[in-house]
Amino acid sequence: MRSLIDIQELTTDEINELIAVACDIIDNGAKYSEACRGKKLATMFFEPSTRTRLSFEAAMYELGGNVISVSNAESSSAAKGESVADTAKTISCYADIIAMRHPKEGAPLVAAMNASVPVINAGDGGHNHPTQTLTDLLTIYREKGRLDNMTIGLCGDLKFGRTVHSLISAMSRYTGIKFILISPEELKVPSYVKRDILKKNDIPYVQTTDFESVIPELDILYMTRVQRERFFNEEDYLRLKDRYILTPDKLASAKPDLKILHPLPRVNEISVAIDSDPRACYFKQVYYGKIARMSLILKLLEVKI
Repeated sequence: MRSLIDIQELTTDEINELIAVACDIIDNGAKYSEACRGKKLATMFFEPSTRTRLSFEAAMYELGGNVISVSNAESSSAAKGESVADTAKTISCYADIIAMRHPKEGAPLVAAMNASVPVINAGDGGHNHPTQTLTDLLTIYREKGRLDNMTIGLCGDLKFGRTVHSLISAMSRYTGIKFILISPEELKVPSYVKRDILKKNDIPYVQTTDFESVIPELDILYMTRVQRERFFNEEDYLRLKDRYILTPDKLASAKPDLKILHPLPRVNEISVAIDSDPRACYFKQVYYGKIARMSLILKLLEVKI
């Protein structure tokens, strides 16, 4: 039995295999429609979510399985003080696989250590979000046709953005990757990400606060929102939240084959005027998220087609 807590637990070959299966699901969906018949996914979400939770549930239903759910901490025994470990042991009696989102970093790891079924980390605090990373990799592969030899701009909240940390980790495995890290000084990529991933693997990167000057270099622009829920100080949030806003005029110097991604939800960091631009991929990303999770569920449940 295997869980997925951190994208680094997957080898490059396994990531490529998951992407290959996802592409086959897109092209030959009908043959997967009964793949998880008789299996149950438990979604345990102790933090608000729309896309991640619904995409997991849609993924399992489209594989022919069923879903049971814990919608929030207040409606579960966590409100009575039950530990994550005990909750995981209990849910294991009802489901074949668990997807868990929790505000505390490390909670899904504790669940995986105590569950008797696979656990998928669906986001733990500002730490990790491996299935969003699989979604991002699938989106980049489908839209660009490759995962190597490109310049990736990451813009916005690079300090608390778990999707950013995981994407840097995953894309650093591929050759010819360069990162441009665009953020206010207060929201720079944490030093451990630079030390343990970028510098350790000799990945070229540039840090800047100047958004517009680097846009012409980018093959991928990954926008993120400044996350109000990660701030201790409302004043700091209000000061930083509108620092970077992508508008059509800012794209005037961008490459014609640039691809714009965003893990969503969007607040106002991407103008709605961008939505009709063929370079905008963030709603395609939502679709690819469901497909990526279908592929992962099949792998962890060891279902062969």
